Amino acid sequence: MRAWATLLTKTSYLQGALVLQHSLVQHGTKYPFVVFATEELPEDARDILRRRGIAVRDIDYLEPPKEQRKELDEHDRRFADTWTKLRVFEMAEYERLVLLDSDMLCVRNMDELLELPLEEGWIAAAHACTCNPRKLAHYPDDWVPENCGHTSAVRTTPLPHTSFSKPTHTRLNSGLVVLRPSLDTFSRMLSFLHTDPRVSTYSFPDQDLLADFFEGRWLPLSYRYNALKTLRYCHSPMWRDEDVKNVHFILKKPWYYQLPESDPDAELHAWWWDAFDKLQASWGDEPGWSVIEATVNRDIRRPELQ
Repeated sequence: MRAWATLLTKTSYLQGALVLQHSLVQHGTKYPFVVFATEELPEDARDILRRRGIAVRDIDYLEPPKEQRKELDEHDRRFADTWTKLRVFEMAEYERLVLLDSDMLCVRNMDELLELPLEEGWIAAAHACTCNPRKLAHYPDDWVPENCGHTSAVRTTPLPHTSFSKPTHTRLNSGLVVLRPSLDTFSRMLSFLHTDPRVSTYSFPDQDLLADFFEGRWLPLSYRYNALKTLRYCHSPMWRDEDVKNVHFILKKPWYYQLPESDPDAELHAWWWDAFDKLQASWGDEPGWSVIEATVNRDIRRPELQ
């Protein structure tokens, strides 16, 4: 069995997961969508998912032992739950999964990812963008455009793993990962999480661990499958709207922020809102829409949702 999978630990990303699943269906996927959820996900959210035909798979929360945990500052706190994404590797009832973040939007069919030839013990993922276009002080010093894997891409052809020449080229973005679940792989990953001294230094928890754990064993994917919204302007020679298959709304989420037209992310955020409107139109008399509506910000004056 093969499927798309996303993690939910709270209702605040429920709207994202529903829009993502609906967009996959709208673009003709033949594969199911599964949410793997911790016990913190409330029952009303679970009911909504099941009524939409989405399987819910219970998993346990995951984090490193206390001595391996980095002290989280305000920038890192948003990544606190992301260790739990690694639980996707223990879902061994599936032959193949594509792990997706809930802040994504499918804009073209990408079923080929679930049929992609993948060597045993390998994963596939797109490069992390290591340009740091917003000059965030807490990002690594070597995150500059000339060191970014996407800078060396030729439109939809990514930098191949055989051409990695800089440490930053080994960094992947874990928003989308093609993988073969395996209890043995997950067991070794847990051992890494508990014992490898690098874990306590990670700024991007699951992402950094996957890059190091699968070093030399990850297949670079085109940006089009994990099109970080910032790539549209910081890698404009590579980006083409007509190439993109899946947009990743990193940083500000479209459902929390109403952006002015002058904002460089405004047009892509409008894509998400169009998909949200299509989701609402598909809802009909099904109960639960008020739960979804309560998680989005249609009014720029509602800062409590931000």
